[in-house]
Amino acid sequence: MNAPMRWTTRPSSSARRSPLIPIFLGLLLVLAPALAQAADDAHVDPSAAVVLRLALILLAAKLGSDLAVRMGQPAVLGELTMGVLLGNTSLLGLHFFDVFKTDPAIDLLARLGVLLLLFEVGLESTVAEMLEVGLSSFLVAILGVVAPFALGWGVGAVLLPQASVYVHAFLGATLSATSVGITARVLKDLGKSQTKEARIILGAAVIDDVLGLVILAVVTGMIAAAGRGGALSYATIGGILAKAVVFLVASLALGVRFSPRLFKVAAKLQARGVLLAVGLAFCFLLAWLAGFIGLAPIVGAFAAGLILEDVHYKEFTDRGEHGLEELIAPIASFLAPVFFVVMGLRTELAVFADPRVLGLAGALTVAAVLGKQACSLGVLGEGVDRLSVGLGMIPRGEVGLIFANIGATLTLGGQPVVSREEFSAVVVMVIVTTMLTPPALKWSLGRKRAATPTAPVTPG
Repeated sequence: MNAPMRWTTRPSSSARRSPLIPIFLGLLLVLAPALAQAADDAHVDPSAAVVLRLALILLAAKLGSDLAVRMGQPAVLGELTMGVLLGNTSLLGLHFFDVFKTDPAIDLLARLGVLLLLFEVGLESTVAEMLEVGLSSFLVAILGVVAPFALGWGVGAVLLPQASVYVHAFLGATLSATSVGITARVLKDLGKSQTKEARIILGAAVIDDVLGLVILAVVTGMIAAAGRGGALSYATIGGILAKAVVFLVASLALGVRFSPRLFKVAAKLQARGVLLAVGLAFCFLLAWLAGFIGLAPIVGAFAAGLILEDVHYKEFTDRGEHGLEELIAPIASFLAPVFFVVMGLRTELAVFADPRVLGLAGALTVAAVLGKQACSLGVLGEGVDRLSVGLGMIPRGEVGLIFANIGATLTLGGQPVVSREEFSAVVVMVIVTTMLTPPALKWSLGRKRAATPTAPVTPG
């Protein structure tokens, strides 16, 4: 998915030597237990503990993202890594952060962060862009979903033979996702954002978003059906697939038709913040509708963003108000880091004492990389660096984490579908694939330094 990865300009060398980060981190570890004890006091408002935990999560997220950017990595990796570090302080005998993993209020904020993140991703694309991408982009997206899914399923079947078929399917679904925000940034920094390779990668990402969510909807629907006692059959799978496709097609078709009218009516209201309120309501309504029919709510949130275009709320921007993307960005930048830190908190490093977990993480990473290289087979025409296209589709980023988190929250027979060992292995895969992409893509594109930017690839 082409979600924003929140890159910033790299600071100067003097800034990179600043001692503030380790000082802040030390204070966080030293003072947090004392502050938590005060917040948990019986005479303190119950919300005090929640807001303190939220404050510490946000502080940790920004420290981690700053460290990541200084090292030339996307901010999301810093947020995730900081969560991993804090979530495993129990290995040092510090158990303060253990409660962060199960706090229902923090979990709810993290879930809202995911919805807003997918809504923001959808806002960056339009239905028209989906229809305009070339045949190469379409084939790249198809192969980039099918091959990793098959390899992920195969890794699960070989290394986890005792696990259910649903675990194997979910591992495949997690590997099928793509997050190309980091790729887009690298291409821009290298001055290659207008090349054929860039156009194919970014075009494929739009289709990849939809296909990945459909696969997620099918897999979660299969698990939900099994939890209700339904038997796994081709008819069951076909029914779930049809429901997911119908929901996406119907919501996009009806939304594109009626959302301009909705915002035209809303523009008559004189209260402040109408555009943001209506936009969020639209997002949450479709998220609820997706959940109501048995799909993941993020499917609805993404569809809502995909539907809405600048022209739909032109009356708001014409009178000097900010666009919906600008209004959503601060809220997403507040809640999305909560999700990434919490995902890191739930990653248990102790499980890697088991060589089988390390083996699973390594196998998933190899499958994730090789699976996306199949994308290059979908590139049509001459003069396109197929290796760069495949490398550009490697990073899983926040999308792989979203998929893994959904698996960890689903249960079958009273047990989570994705165990803590499997979840931790997926997190390692996400980190490695996301860190691997920038240097690999720079090297690949560097082989063609003499090449100049060419016109966008045409359909077919």
